[in-house]
Amino acid sequence: MSNKEAFTVSVPDEVLTDLRERLAKARWPGEFANEQWAYGTNQAYLQEVVEYWRTDYDWRAVERDMNAFSHYKTTIDGVPIHFIHEPGKGPNPTPLILSHGWPWTFWDFHKVIRPLTDPAAFGGDPNDAFDVVVPSLPGYGFSTPLTTPGINFWRTADLWVGLMRDILGYEKFAAQGGDWGALITAQLGHKYAEYLLGCHINLMAPLDIFVGSMPEASEYGPEEEGWYEKNLNFFAAESGYSALQTTKPQTLAFALNDSPVGLCAWILEKRRTWSDCNGEVEKRFSKDDLCTTMTVYWATQSFGTSARYYYEATHNPWKPSHEQTPVVQAPTGVAVFSEEVVLMPRKWAEGYYNLQRWTPMASGGHFAPMEEPELLVNDIRAFFRPLRT
Repeated sequence: MSNKEAFTVSVPDEVLTDLRERLAKARWPGEFANEQWAYGTNQAYLQEVVEYWRTDYDWRAVERDMNAFSHYKTTIDGVPIHFIHEPGKGPNPTPLILSHGWPWTFWDFHKVIRPLTDPAAFGGDPNDAFDVVVPSLPGYGFSTPLTTPGINFWRTADLWVGLMRDILGYEKFAAQGGDWGALITAQLGHKYAEYLLGCHINLMAPLDIFVGSMPEASEYGPEEEGWYEKNLNFFAAESGYSALQTTKPQTLAFALNDSPVGLCAWILEKRRTWSDCNGEVEKRFSKDDLCTTMTVYWATQSFGTSARYYYEATHNPWKPSHEQTPVVQAPTGVAVFSEEVVLMPRKWAEGYYNLQRWTPMASGGHFAPMEEPELLVNDIRAFFRPLRT
């Protein structure tokens, strides 16, 4: 191990004081006919969350929870990277890197880290232990300030190989992720299959996501009714954020870096719409959970660079590293959460990945490690068990 420094999460008091002052001075636009969030974030509920954030939310308590894990910072190719590194408790722990997405933070994995590192403490088999590495994506949270252009999901996969092999000294490792993290994980399994024990993902998408085509309706099987229509609805009704973040992220950054209410509205809507909550976001995320996500983005001033991740994916598009099939050569497991924002057919997955495991989940949405941590942990253990070396 080398070139890494211990890191403690510690937001200055003046940042928190300024945050509360800004929340108190919010200028509300008013709204009408938006009880069902049809026009976007509902003002009454947003005001409820903002008031909680301002008066009741205890960031210092969350910091203590965060600092119960071992944090580090390093720099790879000029890019600052923050990560948690927790050693496993078992006879031969498998190194595992967990990659998050947007609008996630590294903390979306906090419910799964201990069960993965110390399965025996949670009623599991110590032989299933992992050395768990949870980085913040470049330009997200404490992996800031990012000043290098062109950093997207496939560039991040290169950085993760540097982190796992060069900084942490693992010759081979396992990888898991959702949202952007699923694409990072799939890219690792595409370009770096020789270093990968396997890839586990809970969002399927082609690596040429912004230029490739989606499967036709005929490719969906008998257990996949409604999936094609769900995908069409997502791209038609829920992709406005992506249109902006892939084209003019900096314009949006000026607004959301200056207004915590604006930041909260932007992220809150996605937490509600993309989770399996039937419109009641607190079925999946407590107000503390929501405010923690907002505070990480706010305190690190990382919204702008997190949004640029979309721009960099479209303007610096993915290119294959080989022409072999399947595209993702490393053994791949897919956890299919029923309310994920996009659902691909198994027929497609069998052609695209070296598919070794396919697990339909009866519940759960886009934020699997927060929504259904136990289901996710069990599937990760089961997938990697026969692949351990």
